[in-house]
Amino acid sequence: MLQTLKDLFDSLLAPGTQVAALPAHSLQLATAVLLVEVMRADTELQDSERDAVLATLRSRFELSDDESARLLELAHSTQRQASDLHSFTSALNERLDHAQKVQVLEAMWQVAYADGHLAAHENHVLWRVADLLHVPHGAYINAKMRAKAASGG
Repeated sequence: MLQTLKDLFDSLLAPGTQVAALPAHSLQLATAVLLVEVMRADTELQDSERDAVLATLRSRFELSDDESARLLELAHSTQRQASDLHSFTSALNERLDHAQKVQVLEAMWQVAYADGHLAAHENHVLWRVADLLHVPHGAYINAKMRAKAASGG
């Protein structure tokens, strides 16, 4: 698995490589980028939010600590270079069913609540992503409530 992620990183860092060109790994990267987008939406990067992203990547994709950290690093650089979220949400829309998309949103909410408060920009990012993933408002709110309850908030 480590070699596979290394190959992914190497190929993504090559000039002219598109995320969509790597179908086997685009789901992982797209999810990681969305988690990073929420993490970076807050005015300060908190260790608790970073830890929540790493925990989600480890559990959702069955990655080692090192693989999760490398995927997070790649997601940071990819997110900084991206002009919008459409390519990432499109990759998820192509491969995930409704329940899986709601799980991604819930993980994003968990990142947003990891530092103990919800910033307005985090809320806006999540609303935008839910819309791009075609998640109905009720499912969006339920995911938010489950994440808030899990955070103790």
